[in-house]
Amino acid sequence: MALVTRLAPLAAAAFVALTAPAGGVPVPAGLAAPSTAPDGRHAVAWEVVPAQEHPVTVVESSPVDQVQPRVRTLNYLKPGDRIEERWPRLFRADGTEVPIDRASFTTPWSNDGLRWAADGRSFTFVHNRRGHQLLRLVSVDAATGAVRTVAEETSPTFVDYAHKTWMHWLAEDELLWMSERDGWNHVYLIDVPTGSVRRQVTRGRWMVRSVESVDAAARTVTLRAMGIDAAQDPCFEHWMRVPIDGGEAVRLTRGDGTHRVEWSPGGRWYVDTWSRVDLPPVKELRDGHDGSLVCELGRGSVATQLDAGRVLPERFVAKGRDGVTDIHGVIFRPRGTANDPTPRPVLECVYAGPQDFHATKEWSPNHGLQAIADAGFVLVQVDGMGTNWRGKAFHDVCWKNLKDAGFPDRIAWIRAAAATRPWMDLSRVGIYGGSAGGQSAMRALIDHADFYSVAVADCGCHDNRMDKAWWNELWMGWPVDESYERSSNAADAARLRGRLMLVVGELDENVDPASTMQASAALVRAGILHELVVVPGAGHGAAETPYGYRKRLGFLRRHLLGAPE
Repeated sequence: MALVTRLAPLAAAAFVALTAPAGGVPVPAGLAAPSTAPDGRHAVAWEVVPAQEHPVTVVESSPVDQVQPRVRTLNYLKPGDRIEERWPRLFRADGTEVPIDRASFTTPWSNDGLRWAADGRSFTFVHNRRGHQLLRLVSVDAATGAVRTVAEETSPTFVDYAHKTWMHWLAEDELLWMSERDGWNHVYLIDVPTGSVRRQVTRGRWMVRSVESVDAAARTVTLRAMGIDAAQDPCFEHWMRVPIDGGEAVRLTRGDGTHRVEWSPGGRWYVDTWSRVDLPPVKELRDGHDGSLVCELGRGSVATQLDAGRVLPERFVAKGRDGVTDIHGVIFRPRGTANDPTPRPVLECVYAGPQDFHATKEWSPNHGLQAIADAGFVLVQVDGMGTNWRGKAFHDVCWKNLKDAGFPDRIAWIRAAAATRPWMDLSRVGIYGGSAGGQSAMRALIDHADFYSVAVADCGCHDNRMDKAWWNELWMGWPVDESYERSSNAADAARLRGRLMLVVGELDENVDPASTMQASAALVRAGILHELVVVPGAGHGAAETPYGYRKRLGFLRRHLLGAPE
C-alpha cells in the first residue's frame, strides 16, 4: 500500500509517494538501492545526485567498414568536474524519515559500503571526501540519526584510498582497519563502540601490501608484505602470518626475491615460487603452519640463454637526491656484450605513476625491455621518489608535483651506475614512456635537457587537467589549482630542448588524445621542431602497436646511435 508523508530534507510543501517491496520499509520513489535493517524496523536508501556530462569526441579516421570517418563520443570526467554524489537517507518502518546530519560526510568523492549492525540499531558506510585527504568510517544510529566516527584517516597530502584501504569486521565491536598513520601501511584493531585503537597489529618500517586472509577463530591475518627484510629490495613481496592479539609473526617466505604463494586445499601446505629479474624461479614446498621448508621442488636454469649470448639483467642500488635513501633499478645490456667494453647510449624506460612501483622485479625469459636493449642500448628502469610502497614520506613527493616523477633520484642513480660501468655513455641519454610515462618523457627535455637529449612520449597525459578525474585528483588534489599548470608540459613547452617524438592513438579512450595534440600545438607556437606520430585506429599505448614500435625504435636509434631508421 502506498503511503504519503512529509520528508524533512525536501521543501516544506513537498509530498513524495513512498513505495516498498513486499515486507519491506517504504522509501521514496527515485531513491536507489534500499537496504532494510536485520530487524526490519528501518531501511536506508540512497539519494543520488548525478554527475555532469563531459563529452570527449574522437574521430576514427579510417574505419575498415566504410569510407567516411566515424565520430565517437564518450563521457569522460576530468579533474574539477561535478561528480556523482550519493547520500544515505534513513526511514522507519512506517515510512517516516529519520533526519541525518551530513556534516560528517560533506563534499563526498564517494559514500558507499553500507553495512547494518546485526541488531539493526545502526549502520555504517565509508566516506571518502573529495580531495582525498579524509577517509572515514561513519556510524549512524537508526533510532535518532546521530552520526559518529568509528575510524578515519587524514593526511595533509593524500590518503591512498585506491590502494591502501581495507577493513574486516571481526565482530560487532571490533574491526581490522588498514592505515598509514605512522608513515607505513599497517593493520590496526579498532574498538568499534569507542572508535579507539585497541592495538596495532603490524608495525615497523615496512608495508602491508595486502591482507590475503583472516582466520577469525585463530585470530590471525595472513598478508603480503614489502620491505620486511632490510637486506633485500624493499619492493620484493613476502608472505607472513601475524597474530591479531599480539605475539610472534610467522614469516612464510624467505628467499632473496619476490614471492608468489599457492596454498593446498585446507592450507596445510603451500608452494612458494620466488624469483628476481636476474634469477629464474625457485619452487619450494613449505609447511603451512610454521613456514618451514619441506623440500625444494625445482630451480630454473639460465644456461641455455647464456649460451645464446643473453646478458642477465643487473640490479643496482644507489642513493637518491637526499644522499640517504636507497633507490633501486635494473640494467639491461644487449645480447653478446657481456665482455664488450664499448660505450653505448643509455636509454631509460620511464613510468613513475604514483599508484605502484614499476622497475621489474620478477624473472622473465623474454623480457620486453631486453628486446629494446638488443637494438644497441644500455636500457635502465628505476623507481624514484613519488612511486608507491616505500613509505608515506617517499610517496608524498608526488603530491601536486607529478612533473617531478623522481627525476632527481633516477638521474643520480644513472650517474652512480655509469661511474663504475664505462660502457654506459652519458653523453647520449634518451628516455621513453607511455601514459604518465609519456608525460615524464617529454618533461625530461623540459626540466632536465642537460642530461637527456632524446625522448619519445607515447599517449602522454601532458596536462593533468586533460586526463581522467580519479587518477589525477588522487595525486594532484581538488579543487584544481595552480599546481596542475605547474606540472603541465603544454604550459612549459617553450622550454623544451632536444629531440622529441610525440606518439598518440587517434582512438585513445584512456588519456584524451587532445592532450598530446595540445602539447604539440604549444611546441608549434614556440617554433620548436618535433615529430608527431598519429597512429590511425590505435587506442592507448599506440607506441606498442607494430607501427608505433617501429617508429619509436627508429627515432631512438637515429638520434642516439646515428643509425638509419
